[in-house]
Amino acid sequence: MTNEKKHNRPKYSLEFKQDAAKLVLEKGYSQQQAAEHLGISLSALGRWVRVERKPTSQDSTVKKTGLNLADQDELTRLRKEIEQLRMEREILKKAAVFFAKEAE
Repeated sequence: MTNEKKHNRPKYSLEFKQDAAKLVLEKGYSQQQAAEHLGISLSALGRWVRVERKPTSQDSTVKKTGLNLADQDELTRLRKEIEQLRMEREILKKAAVFFAKEAE
């Protein structure tokens, strides 16, 4: 592992992503104009626009999941919560075994 600084990608709120996509989809901005105006990368804005665009049968660029940004945000949050609950459950299992052995 090197001591080089990692490039940290900025974290944008769900509301910011949706509003940025609306500039392109509803307000008529080009992706380039919106990205420059907001100070974000063109590739990030492009992803947000694709996700927010309503999928059509001809649109092969939209992911097959069909999740918009709000759904993706909730899915990520729920996955983190599930992982935390699994860890807590494992700790409780180990504690129960420990206390059962001590009670003997």
